[in-house]
Amino acid sequence: MGFRERGDSHGEPHGHGLAEDLQAIGREMFARRRALAFMASAGTAAALSACGGDDSSGSSNSGSTSSPSTSSSSTSSSTTSSTSSSSTSGGSSDASCIADPTETNGPYPADGTNTASGSTSNVLTQSGVVRSDIRSSFIGSTNTAGGVQLEIELQLVDVSNGCAPIEGAAIYVWHCDASGLYSLYSSGVTTESYLRGVQVTDSDGKVTFTTIYPACYSGRWPHIHFEVFTGGLTSASTGRTAALISQLAMPAANNTAVFTGDSRYTASIANYNAISLSSDNVFGDNTSAQSAQQTPTLSGSLTAGYTGTAVIGIAT
Repeated sequence: MGFRERGDSHGEPHGHGLAEDLQAIGREMFARRRALAFMASAGTAAALSACGGDDSSGSSNSGSTSSPSTSSSSTSSSTTSSTSSSSTSGGSSDASCIADPTETNGPYPADGTNTASGSTSNVLTQSGVVRSDIRSSFIGSTNTAGGVQLEIELQLVDVSNGCAPIEGAAIYVWHCDASGLYSLYSSGVTTESYLRGVQVTDSDGKVTFTTIYPACYSGRWPHIHFEVFTGGLTSASTGRTAALISQLAMPAANNTAVFTGDSRYTASIANYNAISLSSDNVFGDNTSAQSAQQTPTLSGSLTAGYTGTAVIGIAT
């Protein structure tokens, strides 16, 4: 499936890249000069409204630029789920795979591929971006994003070679917080860099990220963005070198459980009731097989958090 030049309701355009200082991963604190320099570059994004921005500059994607709804609703999604018992839904097995479709990386990738108020944001060149737990900011601030914990294992496989695992590839993931805001871009969180990180696949083609469950903002199905760099960290300095840019679609049953069961996601309820996977302007034209593979298999509960897996297929 070809790259779809479109955005979500945030107007999501494309972003930029990853890695000059990645060798400093073990440092507990980053050089103040580098952190300040980056924030000076990314900070101009503060002019953007909450989850809204101009997607016309430095991007090959286009779309509307509406802000996420802050309204709440006491109604639940048509898909029901217990908020206390364990649940499992979606996903695909390691035994079979297809190539994931290319999707927009949206207006908030911070990968060096887009601009915000004339400046480029690129976390891929920053020390500390290579990490498994992405809940805390790593540039300047050390604040942690609140929300229902989610631990997700991604397995990268080669659909041209019998779904064999791909070792040594870098995978960059990012997504919105419990309020539907994107760090470095959305008003109120422009000085945060949480919910962004990179991991390198092991011999089984796997990486694991500890994060929070993403919210549902107006016009989009709940999702997680990712980019794959088959050349590893050295090739991950910008999103323009990604072998695949795509998204994961969060499972319906878990969406309902989280949004109706945790008050931090109250604003997501009305947004979720107004969207479906088929009406989503990113996932809506995918085949059933693509949608199944893009949907992680999750288990767990609100109190214990969720764990899950997803297969990412690329053709080499």
